[in-house]
Amino acid sequence: MKIILGKNAGFCYGVKNAVNGAKNAVKNNEIVYCLGDIVHNKTVIKNLEQSGLIFTNNIDEVKNKVLIRAHGETNEVYEKLIKKGITILDFTCPNVIKTHEYVKEYSQKGYFIILVGIKNHPEAIGTLSYSKDNSYLLQEKDQYEELINQIEKSQKKDILIIAQTTYNSKKFDEIVIELRNLLSDKNIKVIKTICKATEIRQEETSEIAKKVDLMIIIGDKKSSNTNKLNDIAKKNCNKTIFVQNPDELNIEELQGVNTIGVMAGASTPEEDINDVINKIKKYERNENKND
Repeated sequence: MKIILGKNAGFCYGVKNAVNGAKNAVKNNEIVYCLGDIVHNKTVIKNLEQSGLIFTNNIDEVKNKVLIRAHGETNEVYEKLIKKGITILDFTCPNVIKTHEYVKEYSQKGYFIILVGIKNHPEAIGTLSYSKDNSYLLQEKDQYEELINQIEKSQKKDILIIAQTTYNSKKFDEIVIELRNLLSDKNIKVIKTICKATEIRQEETSEIAKKVDLMIIIGDKKSSNTNKLNDIAKKNCNKTIFVQNPDELNIEELQGVNTIGVMAGASTPEEDINDVINKIKKYERNENKND
């Protein structure tokens, strides 16, 4: 049985930086809070909780010191923390910060902001907070009519189309083409803020999925970038499974399979990846014994 593990599987720079920052922050037994999940992965959160990091969604509970996760936070959250005199350990991904800066800049220039992203995702919520009133979160193509109505009401002629950093790269390109046609009378500026690591991981997933009998995607079901990998894999491999950890891997899925592709999302720890691969290898050893 051949296993092809994606070279870009697992933690991206932004996640690695945030997780390492959190580990260092609680080393001296200081009380440190994190607003929301530091990353969308239960294994990572459980380990950090055991190390002493306190997770909360309520800013009023935060005292002394707070860690800002890789997804970033809204402008309003920063203002509240500063007003409370809270020490901020900011581990927002640099690519997310760059997106915030673009939105703020073009909003101040009077542009209508179209953020192509995922509804209710913390990164998207944070990014839109840096725009003024004239902005819209576009997730799917069936929102075009509502979007165009909002643009017409705003009377804006200048449009910025920008992306959540973990959005599907190919889908973003398709949306841009369609919006250029639908808004041909507008001045459109496009900044593709999808993280390069995200693009590379998506491309690699597509290539591996075309070569294998079974594709395994590892990551948390709440992870936007991992869900994108699953969608891409399913388009290119007839047999694709999405597991959060090795416990979810049903070994019956491995029967009759010669080649397996493995890819993991940007918030998936190395231990989960290794545990899945070891489970596959253990199954193979047992099969060889029985032959």
